[in-house]
Amino acid sequence: MKKVLITIGRQSGSGGRRIGIRLGELLNIPCYDEELIKEAAKNSGYSEEVIESYDEKPTKSFLYSFVMSHPTMTYHAPNVTLPMEQKVFLAQYNTIRDLAEKGNAIFVGRCAEYALEEEENVINIFITVDMPDAIDHIQETYGYSLSKAKDFVKKTNKSRSDYYNFYTNREWGEAGNYHLSINRSVLGIEGTAKVIADFIRLKQEAEQD
Repeated sequence: MKKVLITIGRQSGSGGRRIGIRLGELLNIPCYDEELIKEAAKNSGYSEEVIESYDEKPTKSFLYSFVMSHPTMTYHAPNVTLPMEQKVFLAQYNTIRDLAEKGNAIFVGRCAEYALEEEENVINIFITVDMPDAIDHIQETYGYSLSKAKDFVKKTNKSRSDYYNFYTNREWGEAGNYHLSINRSVLGIEGTAKVIADFIRLKQEAEQD
């Protein structure tokens, strides 16, 4: 398999992290989700707690447009003062690009498809889930009550949508932004990971013909 970079957007409760990890096992590719927080902290000098506290959080500032219009600018830029959430975004943005240069990788969330839009061999995936399954997943994962899990799913989806739409100027979850959109409720975690793995193999085979 030639070099491949996979990005996974996901609705809350879809099991996107678990699917990404399983996909990595099937394809023998490292998966970066929470691991990206550690890498961004190491590269940026911010603590993991700071990175995590601003992770995938939307911003209302417009200063980002200046920075993002200069793709080679790193978050280390000395003369640019940005809100912390944007510094964290840029730290993750640069970390994604650095990791992608090193070889095959799977990135979960963090607008990875935007960071890698100029790279070759990028495959963008979006994972949806039916609301009852999303709530069940959150309850199982965090031990939340039914009402708290339902509120968590709605708020997390809103936050991810605002974050993605703001930084990319695209529509989060819009099928046209991805190579494959798939509903995890249909086949479960394992089945979804296998379908994505098959899709990637077939896509690469078709490109070689």
